[in-house]
Amino acid sequence: MLKLYLRRKLQNDNVIPSTTTDNYSLVEALVAHMSDIDEKQLLLYAQIANLVNLILQWPEISINEIAENFSKLACNAHTICNSELRPLGTGLYPVISIINHSCLPNAVLVFEGRLAVVRAVQHVPKGAEVLISYIETAGSTMTRQKALKEQYLFTCTCPRCIKLGQFDDIQESAILEGYRCKDDGCSGFLLRDSDDKGFTCQQCGLVRSKEEIKKIASEVNILSKKTLALTSCGNHQEVVSTYKMIEKLQKKLYHPFSVNLMQTREKLIKILMELEDWKEALAYCQLTIPVYQRVYPQFHPLLGLQYYTCGKLEWFLGDTENAIKSMTEAVEILRITHGTNSPFMKELILKLEEAQAEASYKLSSKDE
Repeated sequence: MLKLYLRRKLQNDNVIPSTTTDNYSLVEALVAHMSDIDEKQLLLYAQIANLVNLILQWPEISINEIAENFSKLACNAHTICNSELRPLGTGLYPVISIINHSCLPNAVLVFEGRLAVVRAVQHVPKGAEVLISYIETAGSTMTRQKALKEQYLFTCTCPRCIKLGQFDDIQESAILEGYRCKDDGCSGFLLRDSDDKGFTCQQCGLVRSKEEIKKIASEVNILSKKTLALTSCGNHQEVVSTYKMIEKLQKKLYHPFSVNLMQTREKLIKILMELEDWKEALAYCQLTIPVYQRVYPQFHPLLGLQYYTCGKLEWFLGDTENAIKSMTEAVEILRITHGTNSPFMKELILKLEEAQAEASYKLSSKDE
């Protein structure tokens, strides 16, 4: 907030230039949603606005104005990420804030250092609106709507969200966040019974009792709390063992395309890579790919990055053939989302070329 006011002052005094994409009038035009914020949050904004006011001591700005800007930051700021989508910080990009949200976006926002770049991920016809996603889109309509309402204070009416309550949407929600059939050979999804005593598979008709599901869910919850304590102690091996137990229970509980199961495997990949257990990290990474393909559109940076992780692990472990396949998939997606000129993409393309050269050499050595 201090940076914002100092920047405004420096631009007003002509110390630094203001441009069409970098000037305070763009911040003034942003929506603050002050009338939608609860009293507790308003009080917090007032308290930190008072602190900013005490530091600056500029008579021309009021606490109300600063508080309103805090509200603008809360629902307009963007998380600045590196090329692998790891968060680095927060920035206010008023021009980017003009772009509306969709849970089925036709563009993606990525960062090249501090520069925000919006790239189309599909053909955008002339006159059509450019849309990005403000949130993680892997989740049910209700989960996405809740996240948007809490963070951005609006209800989404995109093509995915208007299906809320329709059979296709109910089915998708049950697959992404619901339970699996008792029959391991059945890929059906479960819906709650009308008497609320259990869940029935919509494919084979088998019923899972509420008690059975509650029991497994409770065990998962206990183990999840245990991982938090173990992580804070730095006991990585124990954390891995506990997450494996959670994953085993979740496989019994959730549908194979469950977002919860995917997230647990993500955590396992991260810890196993920190422990340099590349083989096991790859095994879990390969399990996540079909879920990523299901929950994300064809050209989504997270899908491309997951292929890249798989490819790097496969190549490191000597599986050059599959590494080439994975890295080729990664390049096909990430050249759309990230362009081809960033150091990150140049490194990825170079790795792919090296793997292809290695495969060619192995092949020619065999022929000799």
